[in-house]
Amino acid sequence: MDSYIQQQLGNKIRKYRKLKGLSQEQLAEEIGIATNTLSSIERGNAFMTAQTLEKIIKIFGVTPQEMFTFPNSISEEDRYTYILKKLDLLKADAEKMQIVYNVVKGLV
Repeated sequence: MDSYIQQQLGNKIRKYRKLKGLSQEQLAEEIGIATNTLSSIERGNAFMTAQTLEKIIKIFGVTPQEMFTFPNSISEEDRYTYILKKLDLLKADAEKMQIVYNVVKGLV
């Protein structure tokens, strides 16, 4: 499931970036990551941090739910199970947990 989500999320980011008329270089600079990192994310070869995801959502002016709704998407139950598993992997870092909470809150 990870690779499916990575690929679909990367496609969404590329789509929204192009709709905003931004190059990879411009978006990467705005969110504070290297251009090659953004390229890897858009190709579905890498996940991003919660902080980067939050910045991207703000720049594009979309909801977390819009970012995680994909064509032929996985079931709601599978999506929530996946999110819960990923949350279990996070360390108890209050800042990261707040960001994750904000993203998940937007999905519900």
